[in-house]
Amino acid sequence: MYHLTALVTLLAILFYFFTSINVSRSRTKTGIKVPAVSGHPDFERAFRIQMNTLEWMPIFLPSLWLFAIYISDAGAAAIGAVWIVGRIVYFIGYSKAAAKRGPGFAIQGIASIVLWAGAVGAMVLQLV
Repeated sequence: MYHLTALVTLLAILFYFFTSINVSRSRTKTGIKVPAVSGHPDFERAFRIQMNTLEWMPIFLPSLWLFAIYISDAGAAAIGAVWIVGRIVYFIGYSKAAAKRGPGFAIQGIASIVLWAGAVGAMVLQLV
């Protein structure tokens, strides 16, 4: 069973839900009405945090699960937790200023690459 990977998946979805709520709160705070996606820098940063998280989830989640299946549930969960920490660091930095998003982006990007490369490597080894 993949209990730890399932837990990390739920935490990643919870974080995405949090970013969605943050966009809604930012709309209220800045007065940006639906369907507008621009108009106030604070709102635009909140919106980009949510969208960037959404853009990375189709890379992260399959890589997470393939790593768990082919290598290790605990390993996938640990690296997945690093991805979530990276997204939190990204959220905190980008919320302050766009220029501060880099460290969090790097953390989550490296975690995703490790998951993907590990899964691909393990799959290739099983084929040969």
